[in-house]
Order: sequence, then C-alpha cells, then structure tokens
Amino acid sequence: MPDNDHVTAPTRPTGPASPSRPSLRERKKIQTRRAIRRAAYRLFEAQGYDGTTVEQIADAAEVSASTVFRYFPTKEDIVLTDEYDPVMVAALRDRPVTESIAESVRHALLGPLREMFTDPAELDEMRQRLRLVRTVPAIRARMGENIQESSRLLAAITAERLGRPEDDFEIRVVVGALVGAWTEAIFHWIDAGGGDDLAAILDRALTLLAANLNGR
Repeated sequence: MPDNDHVTAPTRPTGPASPSRPSLRERKKIQTRRAIRRAAYRLFEAQGYDGTTVEQIADAAEVSASTVFRYFPTKEDIVLTDEYDPVMVAALRDRPVTESIAESVRHALLGPLREMFTDPAELDEMRQRLRLVRTVPAIRARMGENIQESSRLLAAITAERLGRPEDDFEIRVVVGALVGAWTEAIFHWIDAGGGDDLAAILDRALTLLAANLNGR
C-alpha cells in the first residue's frame, strides 16, 4: 500500500484534488512506477526474487537504476508499493463525519479496492505480490513497516475529519484493528489459492469487526 508520494492525493491540472483525474505529472509517475513493477514481476517469475538485481529491473523497464530507487527506496518496496493510498485517503475524507470511525475506515479501505480489481491484470498482480510476501522474509518484514505507516495515515486523516488530536488513542485502536483484520483477510485469500472474491472476503472481515467496535 504505502508510496513515497502517498500523503498527497493526485490533483487535476486545474481545480481541486481528485482521485478520479490525476494531473499529467502524476499520471506519468504512476506509469513509471507500474512499468518498473511489472518488469520486476516478470524477472522475479523467471529467475526468482533473490536472483534479480535492481540493475536488471531498471534495464527491463528501460529506466536508470537511480530512477528505480527514486520511486522505490528498496527492492522490497517494488513489491509492496501501489497507487492505493491516495485513493483511500480521498475516499475517507469523503465519508460523513457523523459516521462511526469503523464504518468510515471500512468504506475507505474497501470501496477503492473494488474498483481497482475490476481489472484482471491488477488481480493477478496482487496474487503474485502476496505469494512473494509469503515466501520472502525481507518482504514480510518491510510489509510490517508499511502496514504501520498506512495505519498512522488512516488515523491522522480520521482525526483531522473529526477535529480530534492526531494521537487520539481511540482512533488509533479502531484503525489498527481494522487494518489488522484487512491484512488477515488478504492472507486468508492467498492461502486459499486466491480464487475467491477478494472484495467479498474483505467486506466480510471488516463488516464483522465494525459491528463489534464501538468507537467514534
């Protein structure tokens, strides 16, 4: 989920920020990230994660190694980084402030993901990504850091919407629980073969947790 540019949502060439129409500059950055990521996945599939260097990925993506590192600080980030966080942040900011924290975060996590996975290529990429997470210890370790970052981001945006302190304990607990349920649901999906409806599994997990959370 996390990205070097994830704190700021994409913007239109003119007018307010909008996740549906990124600026030309932002679209080019997204295209470059995707080209690097897809080149990396092809190489990982052919010669293994440990047997693939950043230099080989750069050559396959037709960019320099410094460009790869500009978008992905580590090789693990190539697997873990996507364009999801800006969309998630925008979706959360659009939720009504009268809604519970649990429901707002549930909708912000689930809604954009449903749209992203209407593309079979995106779903295949998610399967490959999670297979790597399961089999490469360095990626699992880095994923833990990224989950913490996404939780902090969600908690900060939720606190901003509600006019509460950024370190609000209740918000952090609720958001942490939802992100934890989200992570477990994704691993359940990949352990079961990745053939079921991922959005339905995530919706079930988050709905179950939200029904048992009492925070606002």
